[in-house]
Amino acid sequence: MDSIRLAQDAAILPLARQGDPVAQEALYRAYSPQVYGLARRICRTREDAEDVMQETFFEVFRSIDKFRGEGSLWGWVKTIAASKALMRLRRNKYRDTDELVDDVAPQRREDTALRMDLEAALERLPEVSRAVVWLHDVEGYTHDEIAQMMDRTVSFSKSQLARAHARLRRWLGEEVVA
Repeated sequence: MDSIRLAQDAAILPLARQGDPVAQEALYRAYSPQVYGLARRICRTREDAEDVMQETFFEVFRSIDKFRGEGSLWGWVKTIAASKALMRLRRNKYRDTDELVDDVAPQRREDTALRMDLEAALERLPEVSRAVVWLHDVEGYTHDEIAQMMDRTVSFSKSQLARAHARLRRWLGEEVVA
């Protein structure tokens, strides 16, 4: 997190805690793209990701007094978002109506093909495995944190990640996923 974001958070946080709608909107605008991105990677559909995003910010604004400032505000928001997305997984309320599509400008042809192959491979993983891969490899959560979020053991998180990596290597070829 850069120093500008930290300064903005420090300025907005007291007002958001007081329920100031302008400050809350600023926090929403600052973090909603990242929250949606995280939710979209864990959830199967845009609708579920949007629901997770709304649930996340509802919880953020409801519980903002509980944020102690011991870490970054984004870290706290991200933890809430991951928890909400995992709760959505547990409830098994997925609708199989959407495919993963990012609104990212095309890059070089081979990079785009590789990204699409990786996204397709991630979509093939079981929901829990995909969530573990995303939380660990992309978001940087530890196995301890993932186990706690999923109400499972550390060995469960490690085995899910190892099995998912093995599948991804097999599907994409050894040179793509190391």
